[in-house]
Amino acid sequence: GHVLLESVPGLAKTTAASALASSITGSFARIQCTPDLMPNDIIGTQIFNYGSGTFTTQLGPVHANVVLLDEINRSSAKTQSAMLEAMQERQTSIGGEVHHLPEPFMVLATQNPIEEEGTYVLPEAQMDRFLMKEILTYPRPAEEHEILDRSTSGSLTGPREAVGTVSLEDVRFLQQMVDQVYVDPAVKRYIIDLIFTTRGSGPRPVPNLTQSVRVGASPRGSLALMRVGQAYALLNGRDYVTPDDVRAMRHGVLRHRLVLTFDALASGIKPEQIIDAVFHAVPMP
Repeated sequence: GHVLLESVPGLAKTTAASALASSITGSFARIQCTPDLMPNDIIGTQIFNYGSGTFTTQLGPVHANVVLLDEINRSSAKTQSAMLEAMQERQTSIGGEVHHLPEPFMVLATQNPIEEEGTYVLPEAQMDRFLMKEILTYPRPAEEHEILDRSTSGSLTGPREAVGTVSLEDVRFLQQMVDQVYVDPAVKRYIIDLIFTTRGSGPRPVPNLTQSVRVGASPRGSLALMRVGQAYALLNGRDYVTPDDVRAMRHGVLRHRLVLTFDALASGIKPEQIIDAVFHAVPMP
């Protein structure tokens, strides 16, 4: 799935995403998003060949196995929307022709908080297409001390290129293994109850939730909770999903799928608070 990383400038979002992308063998493309970036700069365009009198298609950088969209919310809404078809349908449409993206296909995007100058809010439709959104925080004092030590010793001179140790076949194999992780009907019902509760309904509705949440999680949220739960169970050496697997990654899966009301934003309510209230209200099977 696609992953969105958010933090204030200077916390190595791009370095982390680049290291992850370069550790996977296969094609990799980095797109630096700016206000003047156009949709054709991402998906590609048709170029007229004066010699033959015909148009030839030039594919854009999105046609890669791993695509890094750096500072995605510094591009305009029109440009951001150009990624919708690619992220959901794994294809692009150029000049009336459909071009399928390589498999596997993954988007790693970084963004600064919307309070930063020169940023645009990502469309809700695009936010929902990210499997997870992780928020990076400042390092702890000991970690920042280590950064200073590495800087003075010369071992932190710049980003290092990671060696591609994970092949595309490895990625496909892991995806197939995740598909085989068993999800009990009771766990599926638990996921559905959680998602319906974010919409203001469900068996155990949270009081006054609709005053804080304007739009709850979509069915993509249900799919994401189940898929991430399967992956989390596999990483922990199990071939079945438990309710704790669903709870473990709840913030990363749901924080970008809830649209808060103006009153909630003005009161400083965070999506994580809403998510915790929902998981507290819905009993585990």
